Order: sequence, then C-alpha cells, then structure tokens
Amino acid sequence: MNMFDAQVDAVHSALSDMGFKDVEIMVAETGWPYRGDNNEVGPSIENAKAYNGNLIAHLKSMVGTPLMPGKSVDTYLFALYDEDLKAGPGSERAFGLYKPDLSMTYDVGISNSYPTPSTLKPTATIWCVPKAGISDAQLQSSLDYACGQGIDCSPIQPGGACFEPNIVASHAAYAMNLYYQNSAKNPWNCDFSQTATLTSQNPSKYTS
Repeated sequence: MNMFDAQVDAVHSALSDMGFKDVEIMVAETGWPYRGDNNEVGPSIENAKAYNGNLIAHLKSMVGTPLMPGKSVDTYLFALYDEDLKAGPGSERAFGLYKPDLSMTYDVGISNSYPTPSTLKPTATIWCVPKAGISDAQLQSSLDYACGQGIDCSPIQPGGACFEPNIVASHAAYAMNLYYQNSAKNPWNCDFSQTATLTSQNPSKYTS
C-alpha cells in the first residue's frame, strides 16, 4: 500500500520466482534527510519526521506487506547520527536522528521504546534481560545471535556453570546480558529485535 511495501514485495517476488521464497528479507538502509542544499527538493525536518515516524509505526503494527502479511521486516534506519564530514550534497550529511554533538534532531518515538540507563537508578547495576511474553523461538534467535558475536557462551552449554536451569529464557538472559556488558552499553546494545530490555533489578529469576 506504499512504496516501502512495494519495494520489499518486489524483492520477495523475485526471490520466490527464483526458488528462494524462504530467504529472509532485511532492509539494511532507509531514511530521509532533514536538510539539504538549495537545489535539493524534499529535505526538511517535517518530511524526515513524517517518513521515519510513519515507517516505524508501520513496522510496529505488524501488518506486514501484501505478500507477507503479519510480518515486520527487520529494518535499519539511515542514520542514527549525522555524518558531518561526508562528501557530496548537503543532504548526505543530514540523515541523522541525532547530531554529532549527541543532541536530538527530531523525535520519531524510538527514544521511548526502551528504558535507558539514565532513566534507571543512577547508582544501580544495569542488566539486559528478555522482555516478558517473548516466545522461546524469538529468544532462541536472540540467543544464537548474541553467542555468534564473539562472547563466551560455554557456561550455558551442557556441563557449564550456568547451564541450569536448562530453559531458553535463562540461557538468553545470560547471553543478552553478557553481550550488553561487553559492548558500549548503549540502549540499542540491549534490543535484540525488541526481545530484550534494560533493568536495574537483579535478574535472578532467570537463573534460579
């Protein structure tokens, strides 16, 4: 029903015709500039906020596309931060939701989609844990991703110190938190396709 859906479905249709209908589609880059040169048509904060805001709302709705109903395609916004040293027209340096000084350019709602360390107890230890109500299949996917990023998941393997309880939620909590603690500890390091969240409460329920 829109150009985004049309392009995603075009790729899905082409893959299906070639016999690859089960290949997962991911949108690696999409966005809108909020500023540009005088000869560029379209860049503005209003247009950028409308495009990114409507895109996020569309993806969160889980409506999907005409050929893939009920499915939210993993999509990466371009960009989180402005690339102020990038060559080319002015719009190339003005796609960011945030400016290089870390101030917000405009709000499309994602800043409130998960808690940040600043909203939790200032002196508390912060953990990354699975959200409530997430299926084992989704948690297993997040677990596999985290363990594939170079962290040590041997303690949750059979015989490991953290193998028990042998449930997906417990193992996912271990892997998610270890990945978060070994990363830059930004909120997006504890997202895992919206299956995890930050907490200042000790996640002992996952390990006992």
